[in-house]
Amino acid sequence: MRARDLLADFPVVALDSSAIEAARLLADQDLPGLIVVDNAGSPFTILPGTQVLRLAVPAYCQDDPALARVVDEAHADRFLRGLDGLSVRQCLPKEHRELPVARPEATVLELAALMARTRSPLVAVVEGGRLLGAVTLQALLDRVL
Repeated sequence: MRARDLLADFPVVALDSSAIEAARLLADQDLPGLIVVDNAGSPFTILPGTQVLRLAVPAYCQDDPALARVVDEAHADRFLRGLDGLSVRQCLPKEHRELPVARPEATVLELAALMARTRSPLVAVVEGGRLLGAVTLQALLDRVL
């Protein structure tokens, strides 16, 4: 089985997309992550859902769980509003990680190794610089188990 056999259409967001709209897309479609594309439509980065959460949750709450406990539910939604007016580009992590991209001919083991190595629940499948779609961890597990 190859990546092309597990391939599915997958929504993308552009670097200049609204960060809040990107977060809503992730939540509304119950996606494992987001594929962020550049102006040419090629994958720029992949943000796992947990990384998107990091965009909305203040660093002090991530660093100190005790601080997160003192914020009540009524105020927790205000953090997401902190993304309002920001682009995806402005919210990207500073460190660059390996981009989980594979060719359509990649094997299931290659896909699994790439997901494990990059800690990404999805892999963008690209051919000739063109994004064909994505393989999700769920699709991979559904087909091999």
